[in-house]
Amino acid sequence: MGSTSRPLLSLLCLALLFYSAISEHCNPQDKKVLLKIKQAFNNPYILASWNPNTDCCDWYCVTCDSTSHRINSLTIFAGNLSGQIPPEVGDLPYLTNLEFHKLSNVTGHIQPAIAKLTHLNFLRLSWLNLTGPIPDFVSKLKNLTFIDFAFNQLSGSLPPSLSELPKLGGLHLDRNKLSGPIPSSFGNFPQGLYLFLSHNQLTGSIPSLFAHMDFGYIDLSRNKLEGDASVVFGSNKTIQIVDLSRNLLKFNLSKVVFPKSLTSLDLNHNMIYGGLPVELTTLNLQYLNVSYNRLCGQIPVGGKLQSFDYSNYFHNRCLCGSPLPSCK
Repeated sequence: MGSTSRPLLSLLCLALLFYSAISEHCNPQDKKVLLKIKQAFNNPYILASWNPNTDCCDWYCVTCDSTSHRINSLTIFAGNLSGQIPPEVGDLPYLTNLEFHKLSNVTGHIQPAIAKLTHLNFLRLSWLNLTGPIPDFVSKLKNLTFIDFAFNQLSGSLPPSLSELPKLGGLHLDRNKLSGPIPSSFGNFPQGLYLFLSHNQLTGSIPSLFAHMDFGYIDLSRNKLEGDASVVFGSNKTIQIVDLSRNLLKFNLSKVVFPKSLTSLDLNHNMIYGGLPVELTTLNLQYLNVSYNRLCGQIPVGGKLQSFDYSNYFHNRCLCGSPLPSCK
Protein backbone atom coordinates (compact mmCIF):
# COMPACT_ATOMS: atom_id res chain seq x y z
CA MET A 1 0.00 0.00 0.00
CA GLY A 2 2.97 2.26 -0.53
CA SER A 3 3.73 4.57 -3.41
CA THR A 4 1.00 3.35 -5.79
CA SER A 5 -1.83 3.93 -3.31
CA ARG A 6 -0.95 7.56 -2.57
CA PRO A 7 -1.77 8.91 -6.06
CA LEU A 8 -5.06 6.98 -5.97
CA LEU A 9 -5.90 8.49 -2.59
CA SER A 10 -5.07 11.97 -3.86
CA LEU A 11 -7.26 11.44 -6.91
CA LEU A 12 -10.11 10.28 -4.70
CA CYS A 13 -9.84 13.38 -2.51
CA LEU A 14 -9.82 15.63 -5.57
CA ALA A 15 -12.83 13.80 -6.96
CA LEU A 16 -14.74 14.28 -3.71
CA LEU A 17 -13.91 17.98 -3.65
CA PHE A 18 -14.96 18.34 -7.28
CA TYR A 19 -18.21 16.46 -6.64
CA SER A 20 -19.09 18.57 -3.62
CA ALA A 21 -18.46 21.71 -5.64
CA ILE A 22 -20.68 20.72 -8.57
CA SER A 23 -23.39 19.20 -6.34
CA GLU A 24 -24.00 22.43 -4.39
CA HIS A 25 -27.32 23.93 -5.41
CA CYS A 26 -27.04 27.18 -3.50
CA ASN A 27 -26.74 30.37 -5.51
CA PRO A 28 -23.34 31.95 -4.66
CA GLN A 29 -24.76 35.45 -4.33
CA ASP A 30 -27.53 34.25 -2.01
CA LYS A 31 -24.94 32.50 0.14
CA LYS A 32 -22.89 35.70 0.43
CA VAL A 33 -25.97 37.65 1.50
CA LEU A 34 -26.96 35.08 4.11
CA LEU A 35 -23.47 35.08 5.59
CA LYS A 36 -23.63 38.88 5.85
CA ILE A 37 -26.96 38.57 7.69
CA LYS A 38 -25.39 36.07 10.06
CA GLN A 39 -22.46 38.41 10.68
CA ALA A 40 -24.81 41.36 11.28
CA PHE A 41 -26.43 39.36 14.09
CA ASN A 42 -22.97 38.50 15.53
CA ASN A 43 -22.99 34.86 14.44
CA PRO A 44 -25.78 33.60 16.74
CA TYR A 45 -26.12 29.95 17.69
CA ILE A 46 -29.47 29.66 15.94
CA LEU A 47 -27.61 30.20 12.65
CA ALA A 48 -24.79 27.77 13.43
CA SER A 49 -25.67 25.65 10.40
CA TRP A 50 -24.84 28.59 8.13
CA ASN A 51 -21.39 27.24 7.29
CA PRO A 52 -19.71 28.70 4.19
CA ASN A 53 -18.36 25.25 3.35
CA THR A 54 -21.82 23.68 3.02
CA ASP A 55 -24.75 24.08 0.65
CA CYS A 56 -26.90 26.98 1.85
CA CYS A 57 -30.01 25.18 0.57
CA ASP A 58 -29.43 22.77 3.46
CA TRP A 59 -29.10 25.47 6.11
CA TYR A 60 -31.54 25.85 8.96
CA CYS A 61 -34.07 28.71 8.67
CA VAL A 62 -33.94 28.93 4.86
CA THR A 63 -35.40 27.08 1.89
CA CYS A 64 -34.50 27.14 -1.79
CA ASP A 65 -36.74 26.97 -4.81
CA SER A 66 -36.68 23.41 -6.15
CA THR A 67 -36.01 24.57 -9.71
CA SER A 68 -33.98 27.78 -9.57
CA HIS A 69 -32.33 26.95 -6.22
CA ARG A 70 -32.65 30.59 -5.21
CA ILE A 71 -33.45 31.34 -1.56
CA ASN A 72 -37.22 31.83 -1.35
CA SER A 73 -37.81 31.65 2.41
CA LEU A 74 -36.02 33.10 5.44
CA THR A 75 -37.71 32.15 8.72
CA ILE A 76 -36.00 32.83 12.05
CA PHE A 77 -37.93 32.42 15.28
CA ALA A 78 -37.58 31.75 19.00
CA GLY A 79 -33.80 32.04 19.20
CA ASN A 80 -31.22 34.15 20.98
CA LEU A 81 -30.96 36.85 18.34
CA SER A 82 -30.30 40.53 19.00
CA GLY A 83 -29.81 43.68 16.96
CA GLN A 84 -31.64 45.22 14.05
CA ILE A 85 -32.87 43.38 10.97
CA PRO A 86 -30.00 44.05 8.54
CA PRO A 87 -30.54 45.72 5.15
CA GLU A 88 -29.09 42.64 3.45
CA VAL A 89 -32.49 40.93 3.71
CA GLY A 90 -33.44 43.10 0.75
CA ASP A 91 -30.69 41.46 -1.31
CA LEU A 92 -32.49 38.12 -1.50
CA PRO A 93 -34.59 39.05 -4.55
CA TYR A 94 -36.57 35.82 -4.80
CA LEU A 95 -37.87 35.73 -1.23
CA THR A 96 -41.57 34.92 -1.01
CA ASN A 97 -41.56 34.30 2.75
CA LEU A 98 -39.81 36.48 5.36
CA GLU A 99 -40.34 35.81 9.04
CA PHE A 100 -38.72 37.05 12.24
CA HIS A 101 -40.86 35.84 15.17
CA LYS A 102 -40.55 35.70 18.96
CA LEU A 103 -37.16 37.43 19.08
CA SER A 104 -37.60 40.06 21.78
CA ASN A 105 -34.08 41.46 21.38
CA VAL A 106 -34.58 42.37 17.73
CA THR A 107 -35.03 46.15 17.70
CA GLY A 108 -35.14 49.15 15.39
CA HIS A 109 -37.62 50.15 12.71
CA ILE A 110 -39.17 47.95 10.04
CA GLN A 111 -36.24 47.49 7.67
CA PRO A 112 -36.66 49.77 4.58
CA ALA A 113 -34.76 47.33 2.36
CA ILE A 114 -37.74 44.96 2.57
CA ALA A 115 -39.28 47.27 -0.06
CA LYS A 116 -37.07 45.55 -2.67
CA LEU A 117 -38.67 42.13 -2.09
CA THR A 118 -41.34 42.38 -4.77
CA HIS A 119 -42.06 38.62 -4.80
CA LEU A 120 -42.91 38.58 -1.09
CA ASN A 121 -46.29 37.10 -0.19
CA PHE A 122 -45.79 36.31 3.53
CA LEU A 123 -44.29 38.93 5.88
CA ARG A 124 -44.18 38.28 9.61
CA LEU A 125 -42.21 40.54 11.97
CA SER A 126 -43.99 39.71 15.22
CA TRP A 127 -43.19 39.40 18.92
CA LEU A 128 -40.06 41.49 18.36
CA ASN A 129 -39.26 44.90 19.83
CA LEU A 130 -39.70 47.02 16.72
CA THR A 131 -40.46 50.74 17.06
CA GLY A 132 -41.45 53.57 14.77
CA PRO A 133 -44.26 53.77 12.23
CA ILE A 134 -45.59 51.25 9.74
CA PRO A 135 -43.87 52.40 6.53
CA ASP A 136 -45.84 53.22 3.39
CA PHE A 137 -43.62 51.00 1.26
CA VAL A 138 -45.46 47.93 2.56
CA SER A 139 -48.35 48.79 0.24
CA LYS A 140 -46.01 48.56 -2.78
CA LEU A 141 -45.46 44.83 -2.20
CA LYS A 142 -48.46 43.83 -4.29
CA ASN A 143 -48.01 40.07 -3.91
CA LEU A 144 -48.49 40.13 -0.13
CA THR A 145 -51.24 37.84 1.13
CA PHE A 146 -50.34 37.99 4.83
CA ILE A 147 -48.82 40.68 7.09
CA ASP A 148 -48.11 40.21 10.79
CA PHE A 149 -46.52 43.07 12.77
CA ALA A 150 -48.21 42.11 16.06
CA PHE A 151 -46.63 42.30 19.53
CA ASN A 152 -44.18 45.13 18.88
CA GLN A 153 -43.90 48.77 19.94
CA LEU A 154 -44.97 50.28 16.64
CA SER A 155 -46.49 53.75 16.84
CA GLY A 156 -48.09 56.35 14.63
CA SER A 157 -51.16 56.03 12.46
CA LEU A 158 -52.48 53.24 10.27
CA PRO A 159 -51.32 53.79 6.66
CA PRO A 160 -54.42 54.15 4.45
CA SER A 161 -52.42 52.70 1.55
CA LEU A 162 -52.46 49.20 3.07
CA SER A 163 -55.89 48.69 1.49
CA GLU A 164 -54.18 48.88 -1.93
CA LEU A 165 -52.80 45.35 -1.48
CA PRO A 166 -55.02 43.35 -3.87
CA LYS A 167 -54.24 39.86 -2.53
CA LEU A 168 -54.18 40.52 1.21
CA GLY A 169 -56.01 37.92 3.30
CA GLY A 170 -54.65 38.59 6.79
CA LEU A 171 -53.47 41.77 8.55
CA HIS A 172 -52.21 41.56 12.15
CA LEU A 173 -51.30 44.91 13.67
CA ASP A 174 -52.50 44.11 17.18
CA ARG A 175 -50.59 44.65 20.43
CA ASN A 176 -48.75 47.81 19.42
CA LYS A 177 -49.01 51.53 20.21
CA LEU A 178 -50.81 52.62 17.07
CA SER A 179 -53.04 55.67 17.36
CA GLY A 180 -55.48 57.80 15.39
CA PRO A 181 -58.52 56.67 13.43
CA ILE A 182 -59.08 53.59 11.32
CA PRO A 183 -58.72 54.91 7.74
CA SER A 184 -61.90 54.86 5.68
CA SER A 185 -59.89 53.12 2.95
CA PHE A 186 -59.85 50.01 5.17
CA GLY A 187 -63.35 49.44 3.85
CA ASN A 188 -61.79 48.67 0.46
CA PHE A 189 -59.74 45.63 1.47
CA PRO A 190 -60.27 42.32 -0.37
CA GLN A 191 -63.40 40.56 0.89
CA GLY A 192 -62.88 37.93 3.58
CA LEU A 193 -59.91 39.70 5.19
CA TYR A 194 -58.88 38.70 8.72
CA LEU A 195 -58.25 42.05 10.43
CA PHE A 196 -56.59 42.32 13.86
CA LEU A 197 -56.17 45.83 15.32
CA SER A 198 -56.71 45.08 19.02
CA HIS A 199 -54.70 46.38 21.99
CA ASN A 200 -53.74 49.70 20.43
CA GLN A 201 -54.76 53.31 21.04
CA LEU A 202 -57.06 53.78 18.07
CA THR A 203 -59.72 56.49 18.30
CA GLY A 204 -62.66 57.80 16.31
CA SER A 205 -65.48 55.86 14.73
CA ILE A 206 -65.56 52.65 12.73
CA PRO A 207 -65.55 53.64 9.03
CA SER A 208 -68.98 53.63 7.37
CA LEU A 209 -67.40 51.82 4.40
CA PHE A 210 -67.23 48.72 6.60
CA ALA A 211 -70.89 48.31 5.66
CA HIS A 212 -69.65 47.15 2.23
CA MET A 213 -66.82 45.05 3.63
CA ASP A 214 -67.27 41.37 4.46
CA PHE A 215 -64.52 40.40 6.88
CA GLY A 216 -63.82 36.80 7.80
CA TYR A 217 -62.63 37.79 11.28
CA ILE A 218 -62.39 41.23 12.84
CA ASP A 219 -60.84 42.13 16.19
CA LEU A 220 -60.91 45.81 17.17
CA SER A 221 -60.93 45.19 20.93
CA ARG A 222 -59.14 47.23 23.57
CA ASN A 223 -58.98 50.54 21.76
CA LYS A 224 -60.86 53.83 22.23
CA LEU A 225 -63.26 53.52 19.31
CA GLU A 226 -66.57 55.38 19.52
CA GLY A 227 -69.98 55.41 17.93
CA ASP A 228 -71.84 52.89 15.80
CA ALA A 229 -70.40 49.45 15.06
CA SER A 230 -73.49 48.02 13.38
CA VAL A 231 -71.81 48.52 9.98
CA VAL A 232 -69.64 45.48 10.74
CA PHE A 233 -72.72 43.26 10.53
CA GLY A 234 -75.31 42.56 7.83
CA SER A 235 -77.59 39.78 6.65
CA ASN A 236 -75.62 39.05 3.48
CA LYS A 237 -72.20 38.89 5.12
CA THR A 238 -70.20 35.76 5.93
CA ILE A 239 -68.17 37.07 8.87
CA GLN A 240 -67.62 34.45 11.59
CA ILE A 241 -65.83 36.13 14.51
CA VAL A 242 -66.31 39.67 15.81
CA ASP A 243 -64.54 41.14 18.84
CA LEU A 244 -65.32 44.80 19.58
CA SER A 245 -64.88 44.57 23.35
CA ARG A 246 -63.43 47.23 25.63
CA ASN A 247 -64.05 50.30 23.51
CA LEU A 248 -66.41 53.30 23.81
CA LEU A 249 -68.95 52.08 21.26
CA LYS A 250 -72.53 53.30 21.58
CA PHE A 251 -75.33 51.98 19.36
CA ASN A 252 -78.69 50.22 19.54
CA LEU A 253 -78.12 46.47 19.49
CA SER A 254 -81.83 45.82 18.91
CA LYS A 255 -81.54 47.13 15.35
CA VAL A 256 -78.46 45.12 14.33
CA VAL A 257 -78.95 42.46 11.66
CA PHE A 258 -76.56 39.59 12.32
CA PRO A 259 -75.23 37.30 9.58
CA LYS A 260 -76.09 33.60 9.84
CA SER A 261 -72.39 32.78 9.68
CA LEU A 262 -71.55 34.43 13.03
CA THR A 263 -70.06 32.00 15.57
CA SER A 264 -68.38 34.34 18.07
CA LEU A 265 -69.45 37.79 19.28
CA ASP A 266 -67.71 39.79 22.00
CA LEU A 267 -69.11 43.25 22.82
CA ASN A 268 -68.22 43.52 26.52
CA HIS A 269 -67.24 46.80 28.18
CA ASN A 270 -68.88 49.32 25.84
CA MET A 271 -71.94 51.59 26.05
CA ILE A 272 -74.23 49.55 23.84
CA TYR A 273 -77.94 49.93 24.56
CA GLY A 274 -81.23 48.37 23.46
CA GLY A 275 -81.94 44.67 23.81
CA LEU A 276 -80.73 41.34 22.48
CA PRO A 277 -82.40 40.59 19.12
CA VAL A 278 -84.34 37.33 19.04
CA GLU A 279 -82.41 36.45 15.85
CA LEU A 280 -79.46 35.58 18.07
CA THR A 281 -81.28 32.35 18.95
CA THR A 282 -80.94 31.20 15.33
CA LEU A 283 -77.15 31.48 15.27
CA ASN A 284 -74.69 28.68 16.00
CA LEU A 285 -72.83 30.78 18.55
CA GLN A 286 -69.78 29.23 20.19
CA TYR A 287 -69.09 32.36 22.22
CA LEU A 288 -71.09 35.41 23.28
CA ASN A 289 -70.23 38.19 25.73
CA VAL A 290 -72.33 41.34 26.08
CA SER A 291 -71.46 42.15 29.71
CA TYR A 292 -70.73 45.66 31.00
CA ASN A 293 -73.01 47.54 28.63
CA ARG A 294 -76.38 49.35 28.92
CA LEU A 295 -78.65 46.61 27.61
CA CYS A 296 -82.22 46.07 28.80
CA GLY A 297 -85.03 43.57 28.40
CA GLN A 298 -85.31 39.81 28.48
CA ILE A 299 -82.62 37.55 27.11
CA PRO A 300 -84.34 35.64 24.25
CA VAL A 301 -84.90 31.97 25.00
CA GLY A 302 -83.49 29.44 22.56
CA GLY A 303 -80.46 28.55 20.52
CA LYS A 304 -77.24 28.79 22.47
CA LEU A 305 -78.13 31.86 24.57
CA GLN A 306 -78.86 29.99 27.79
CA SER A 307 -75.67 27.90 27.50
CA PHE A 308 -73.44 30.85 28.32
CA ASP A 309 -72.50 31.82 31.87
CA TYR A 310 -74.33 34.64 33.65
CA SER A 311 -71.05 36.59 33.69
CA ASN A 312 -71.33 36.91 29.90
CA TYR A 313 -74.49 39.01 30.44
CA PHE A 314 -74.08 40.77 33.79
CA HIS A 315 -73.44 44.45 34.55
CA ASN A 316 -76.04 45.77 32.13
CA ARG A 317 -78.73 48.34 32.85
CA CYS A 318 -81.72 46.03 33.09
CA LEU A 319 -81.03 42.82 31.21
CA CYS A 320 -82.88 39.88 32.70
CA GLY A 321 -83.89 36.27 32.14
CA SER A 322 -81.88 33.07 32.13
CA PRO A 323 -79.00 32.78 32.86
CA LEU A 324 -79.53 36.09 34.73
CA PRO A 325 -82.29 36.42 37.35
CA SER A 326 -85.80 36.29 35.95
CA CYS A 327 -87.49 39.47 34.79
CA LYS A 328 -89.81 41.20 37.27
